[in-house]
Amino acid sequence: MRYPFLFFLVAAILFSSCGKGDDGSEPTPEQLAITYVYVGDVALSAGATTENVPLEDPVEIRFDKVLDVASAESNISLLDEANQPLTATFSFFSQNQLVKIAHPAFSEGASYSIRISENLKGADGETFAGQTYRFKALIPPLTVEQISIDDVVVNPLNRIKEIGRTPQLKLNFNTAISKDDVMPYASFKAGTSAVGFTLSQVDENTIAVDASATLDGFAKYSFAISSSIEDRIGKPFDGLDLDFYTEVDLTPKFPTISDDELLTLVQQQTFRYFWDFGHPVSGLARERNTSNETVTSGGSGFGVMAILVGIERGFITRSEGVERLQTIVDFLANADRFHGAWSHWLNGTTGKALPFSTKDNGGDLVETSYMAAGLLAARQYLSSGNATESALKTKINELWDAIEWDWYTQGGQNVLYWHWSPDYAWDMNMKIQGYNEALITYIMAASSETHTIAADVYHQGWAKSGAIANGNEFYGLTLPLGSDYGGPLFFAHYSFLGIDPRQLVDQYANYWDQTRNHSLINQAYCVANPKNFVSYSDACWGLTASDNQDGYSAHSPTNDLGVITPTAAISSIPYTPEESMQALRFFYYQLGDRLWGDYGFYDAFNVTESWTASSYLAIDQGPIIVMIENYRSGLIWDLLMSCPEVKAGLTKLGFTY
Repeated sequence: MRYPFLFFLVAAILFSSCGKGDDGSEPTPEQLAITYVYVGDVALSAGATTENVPLEDPVEIRFDKVLDVASAESNISLLDEANQPLTATFSFFSQNQLVKIAHPAFSEGASYSIRISENLKGADGETFAGQTYRFKALIPPLTVEQISIDDVVVNPLNRIKEIGRTPQLKLNFNTAISKDDVMPYASFKAGTSAVGFTLSQVDENTIAVDASATLDGFAKYSFAISSSIEDRIGKPFDGLDLDFYTEVDLTPKFPTISDDELLTLVQQQTFRYFWDFGHPVSGLARERNTSNETVTSGGSGFGVMAILVGIERGFITRSEGVERLQTIVDFLANADRFHGAWSHWLNGTTGKALPFSTKDNGGDLVETSYMAAGLLAARQYLSSGNATESALKTKINELWDAIEWDWYTQGGQNVLYWHWSPDYAWDMNMKIQGYNEALITYIMAASSETHTIAADVYHQGWAKSGAIANGNEFYGLTLPLGSDYGGPLFFAHYSFLGIDPRQLVDQYANYWDQTRNHSLINQAYCVANPKNFVSYSDACWGLTASDNQDGYSAHSPTNDLGVITPTAAISSIPYTPEESMQALRFFYYQLGDRLWGDYGFYDAFNVTESWTASSYLAIDQGPIIVMIENYRSGLIWDLLMSCPEVKAGLTKLGFTY
């Protein structure tokens, strides 16, 4: 080597400079830094007091460099609010950069601190500037962990029903709580009415609630604890709102009578709607009990049939019934007609058409067909040997012959149209197509001897060239026609108040199977009760068009709002005698205190919504009287089916009967 001395000189200078600073002092050690501090999933901040820190989760502190383990254990302290150290157990991870500190559970709401001393050292002598983290322990909210009623655990997120009328509620909380703390903040109500109750302590976490008196049947009750209790107990509480429904009160509301007597009573009470409440001028049925001047043509057709039942059952004399029929027929002869058809609604004094909707102010062929069926049944009932009755028969024939069914084909189409108005012509443009309540319309149209329709109008229009057929199965029952589950039950009633379905068959259906299975499917749906409504059962069933708590709707399994309508099950009694009679007894004996009024059963009820109608509707009242009578004697079936025109019309359309 050429310059050995120079090499050794440079090496010595470099070696000496690595051990000293420029001023000859020792070098400054590297600093430790904290990456994060967590208690459970809550991050602590050095600049503020962190709230709601978990009570039992370990403290985790991560550094950017490896710690000296012994230094960490002696220089990291967990202190209570009196600055007294807590017992702490240290564990080290991630090559001793992460320290976990297990500790006794923090006291709820208490203040604590983590003090990391400036004497902390890293594994390579790194220093630390010192740091303190302050926090407050969580105050866990008060929660109800389990609710039971009569020792059966319930889920408050689901509708709770069929609760006994002397229930005991047990509320199990997540922590100890006194009944004396709960009582000032608790309430028990039925609607807005307070219910007396007592609280008792089952154990330190469980409180029992008992009503002071037997609760009403089929009623909604609410037990609540206000969130304001947190001011007393010092714990957050979201409040409790528990709703439940009691089981039915099986105590009979009226004296028990035979089924035959009950059927008579229901017919007689319901008949009063058409007799006592009939319009004083026209004799027609008011649309509903609040309608005043508004009478209904279709519902009055049912009412004409009801008058015949009233005569036969002795509710009125024959002369009284004939006199009322005279009034009705004379009024109809002078009322507004549109190519022989009456409007849906009429003024009961003047006979002027009243709009059912904006453009529905003219002829309504479906409602007219209900009236026509009623009038023909009355004609068959009246005696040609009595001068008064014979004259009335002639007037009925004049009304019947004047109905221009063929006009409502809108120029000769192979379908009937529902409406025509002198102001709006065919603007509504609503075809009458099956399957629904309007089969009777086609039968009446085909039966006319003056304005009949061809069979093709029925087959192509109503039956839609065979597309009317369904054949789907619901609850093991085949439904020949119609929409899923059959639709509202009035489809099985209105056309068959006078048309006897027992042996009625055409190429599309056996109509006894149709009406019976439709009724049984409706009941089966209510038993299944997929929407968990209150009151539905094999004895409390029947979905059809009626009033409800929000207005009016065509209730059915595909439009189920929790509304049971008595006419639905009762009017199916010819098809389902046992099932319908069971429902009738239930409505009368178990629910009669809320459901039975001046004109029989109120229109509808919804226990889930704590609602019962105060209304009666003609189109719901009429089928009750008439179909009970068809079940008992076949009276109206026999009358309408005895009409030679109806026999001819059915034959024309391809029916056997």
